[in-house]
Amino acid sequence: MPQPPTPTPAPRPPRLLDVVRDRLRLKHYSLRTEWAYVSWIKRYIVFHGKRHPREMGKGEVEAFLSSLAVSRNVSASTQNQAMAALLFLYREVLGIELPWLDEVVRAKRPPRLPVVLNRQEVVAMRAQVEDPTLALVVDLLYGAGLRLTEALRLRVKDVELVRREVLVRDGKGGKDRVTLLPDSLVEPMRHQIAQARAIHEADLAAGQGRVWLPDALAAKMPSAATAFGWQYVFAAATLSVDPRSGRRGRHHLDEKRVQRTVKRAVQAAGIDKPATPHTLRHAFATHLLEAGYDIRTVQELLGHADVSTTMIYTHVLNRGGRGVVSPLDRAP
Repeated sequence: MPQPPTPTPAPRPPRLLDVVRDRLRLKHYSLRTEWAYVSWIKRYIVFHGKRHPREMGKGEVEAFLSSLAVSRNVSASTQNQAMAALLFLYREVLGIELPWLDEVVRAKRPPRLPVVLNRQEVVAMRAQVEDPTLALVVDLLYGAGLRLTEALRLRVKDVELVRREVLVRDGKGGKDRVTLLPDSLVEPMRHQIAQARAIHEADLAAGQGRVWLPDALAAKMPSAATAFGWQYVFAAATLSVDPRSGRRGRHHLDEKRVQRTVKRAVQAAGIDKPATPHTLRHAFATHLLEAGYDIRTVQELLGHADVSTTMIYTHVLNRGGRGVVSPLDRAP
């Protein structure tokens, strides 16, 4: 007697965090943002005993955010990032418009003056960087006012040696901008691009040579992934696997290498300020203002949407205590 066919089990619904990842990728969020948002949503769920977010509301969100400030003493920016992750979860993933979510008080970041190296400190720190590739990255941070990720993500096609320009694609806030390429860096950049070409040609000969492409460009222009113009100027020494596509290709230098290099250079130069790679961007803006350049020009080079953001560097123009003669120094 024939056996009845085994019923096909119903497919399991996708896990919530997988849905979150898919939605983030559909909206073209960066990989770093994806990791951060998934981590915060997971912490939120675990914090409330693994209850589903649909079962929770204003009280649970406020309790979680309050615990970050009270128990973990996180910064305002960290708390706001957690808030943004939960906003994305409820609005974009669960499709729930909760009016109370806009009423949850966001932590405010207190205004802080940036750490700035003076010109002598920049020269002393730079002298401690021996690797020419890392030295070139450091020079771009200070000489062009780039963020670390902007420098490392530079593509060959976005460096204009003749016009002395660098085109920053998809910077902070998803904006493009043009900044200057210092004259002293033209030949080092030409040499770096030649090195990138040699690496790329070797990759192509080995059947590799692919690079990650933004958004849907990989589908529209599949050949661009192996075109030299799309390769990173600061290519990594080894191939790696893209965590999203699973494809093997050559990424750019690791940010941590530059961060560690700058930290060691600052210490070796005997500088006691808590300087990081981003400090060089602050020095770029401050030294331009000291040289008399217009604040709107500096704003454009930095890529700030609002001049009020650039205004934080004008503390150097006020000169602080140096603009006042102390009574101790006045003749009787």
